[in-house]
Amino acid sequence: MPTLVRFLFICLVITGAVYGTMLALVTFVDPAERDVTIRIPPERLDPERLAPK
Repeated sequence: MPTLVRFLFICLVITGAVYGTMLALVTFVDPAERDVTIRIPPERLDPERLAPK
C-alpha cells in the first residue's frame, strides 16, 4: 500500500508541475501578433477554368 500512495503522490506532483507551468506560460507570455501571407498559385484556386479546352 505505501508504494501505491507514493506512486499516486509522485503522479500528483508531476501533474501539478505541468499545470503550474502551463498557468505560468498563459499568464506571463504575451504572443506577438503578425500578419501571415501565403501565396497560392492560380492553378490551385480554380484548375478547371485555367485548363485548356
